[in-house]
Amino acid sequence: MLHASRGRSNARIARETGLHLDTVRKWRGRFAELGLAGLADRKRTGRPASFTALRAAWVKALACRLPAETGAPLSRWSCPELAREAMVQGIATSVSASTVRRWLAEDALKPWQHHSWIFITDPGFQPKAARVLDLYARAWGGVPLGEDEYVVSADEKTSIQARCRRHPTLAPGRARAMRVNHTYGRGGALAYLAAYDVHAAKVFGRTEPRTGIDPFMNLVTQVMSTEPYASAKRVFRIVDNGSSHRGKKAAADRLTTAFPNAVMVHTPIHASWLNQVEIYFSVVQRKVVSPNDFTDLVQVGDRLRAFEDRYNATSQLFQWKFTTSDLDDLLARLNRQTADHQEESSFRLVA
Repeated sequence: MLHASRGRSNARIARETGLHLDTVRKWRGRFAELGLAGLADRKRTGRPASFTALRAAWVKALACRLPAETGAPLSRWSCPELAREAMVQGIATSVSASTVRRWLAEDALKPWQHHSWIFITDPGFQPKAARVLDLYARAWGGVPLGEDEYVVSADEKTSIQARCRRHPTLAPGRARAMRVNHTYGRGGALAYLAAYDVHAAKVFGRTEPRTGIDPFMNLVTQVMSTEPYASAKRVFRIVDNGSSHRGKKAAADRLTTAFPNAVMVHTPIHASWLNQVEIYFSVVQRKVVSPNDFTDLVQVGDRLRAFEDRYNATSQLFQWKFTTSDLDDLLARLNRQTADHQEESSFRLVA
């Protein structure tokens, strides 16, 4: 109507508003006949809505609560269970699972899914994590690292099994995924140890019959006897709290004695996600190990070493974006969540 008031033709209005020409004619005709009242939506045909927006909101709120809070003997909600609970609580006299599913989809609610995580228990989590993140940003103790200082992330991937399938794996075909036989024979297991240069995207790996102090030191020797690490001023080795590289003996007696320029830096307890080599291990798991179909451990070792060479030829730096500022924000959110949970628990006990 505003376009028409400026003297524009129906064809021009349709073109500029993206509407069909017949739509423009209809609305102009209704305005000419009834004025402003003609621009209001008319009553539509069909059955009126069975549920109000408030009832849908109550069901969404129910989906955002744990089933145990309502007394339901469930670990997580499904749409049929939510529909049933809504009727039990009197939110609706009758509602279908498909209706509940449509309501949840409006806000992308999926209470049937879950993610596991570990709450922080290390009292020194912040300073330990900050040291690791500073190293990723090429700093140590607030001082930028020199060109002859390196950061290496290391860990072990345990128990990679050689599973020989009872039937040969079938290649994918038209409208058919690759097929891997479920039954297999066991051909043993080995450990894969890897060290990842964080700022050069280079991997050093080796296979060992098992993990332990000696296999870990073999990996250390493999890296530290290679240039530029052998003649470097300092090589920071980021490791988790595994038994083969935990404690004063691992840091002082073995590593530092053998390689004075090596500095071992531990991640906080239960914080292996801060160790960048874990990203490389996830790549190995997806591209090399799974699905597992190897005749023996020799084939496993050959595949791992071949992939390592392939990776080093084409690797790029991981786009690590979690900084010390993000760490502070995360800890602040967890502190607020902990305080809110304690306050809610205290209220329940009093009530």
